[in-house]
Amino acid sequence: MRLIQCLHEGQLRAAMVESPQQVRLISGSQGVYGLAQQAIAESRPLTEVVEAALTEERLDYAALIEAKQLLPPLTHSSPANCLVTGTGLTHLGSADTRSAMHAKAQAKESELTDSMRMFKLGVEGGKPESGACGAQPEWFYKGDGSIIVNPEGEFPVPAFAQDAGEEPELAGLYLIDGDGQPRRVGYAIGNEFSDHVTERFNYLWLAHSKLRACSFGPELLVGELPAHLEGTSRIVRDGKTLWEKPFLTGEANMAHSLANLEHHHFKYANFRRAGDVHVHYFGTATLSFADSVKTQQGDRFEIDLPEFGRPLRNTLRFSSDDEAIVTVRSL
Repeated sequence: MRLIQCLHEGQLRAAMVESPQQVRLISGSQGVYGLAQQAIAESRPLTEVVEAALTEERLDYAALIEAKQLLPPLTHSSPANCLVTGTGLTHLGSADTRSAMHAKAQAKESELTDSMRMFKLGVEGGKPESGACGAQPEWFYKGDGSIIVNPEGEFPVPAFAQDAGEEPELAGLYLIDGDGQPRRVGYAIGNEFSDHVTERFNYLWLAHSKLRACSFGPELLVGELPAHLEGTSRIVRDGKTLWEKPFLTGEANMAHSLANLEHHHFKYANFRRAGDVHVHYFGTATLSFADSVKTQQGDRFEIDLPEFGRPLRNTLRFSSDDEAIVTVRSL
């Protein structure tokens, strides 16, 4: 089952994807968040709750896209109660990309970069047996729900940014229940979007490079995730493909298991606050930045994973304001 959220007659609505051309509205205006809360309260699978709430009203999918009525497939009414985070160096092949960005003159050729050390930890211990704790991955914070851009929306690029690059990833979407138990609502295509020039200058600036907008969706996949997924990431400029590359994801192509990544995120008690939504990006091994692509105003990112229905598309909007020094005033 795949779900979307959209604006319909001025209200947030959830809908089930019936075909590439049509979605079927679900009753109520609480969206996927409300449906997930109902599933928890009634101890029923989300799919059953959705099926019981389906209406006979159907909408044209292309018309929703054209009117820019699509919303992220899971949202919280309070952006501060949605946390956006992620993990890196999780995919087989990701270390080569990152290490090339971070490589410095080494005293010995055999000396590993910090990125390669982190990747090696994942390869050796990122998929523990069930119930065991595996290697801790790299982790980063992106922001709260206010940084999330709608599918088909524009990524704002601040004046101080050095780069505006895509990161095609899977995102896990979660709701914390009333007992503080994380519940996975589903998965979505994600564009984690980062500033790779800032990160390349020094990997200790990774935290700064991640504080940017992001997007996920348009569709939420409910149920088990295929172990092997093949997608395509591209950049379109002036109606023509500027850059395109396939990418692999899913556990079969990862150094870490999803369960291990989830554990190392939700092990922190402050990430298990009842009612909160979490959007967690699982990493990638494919970047246009690694191929020396420099993006510009109006470029469109397209991330396509066939199992997730419609591709995730977003364009770039660079700030025209000069960078201003932020001053703090005393009370």
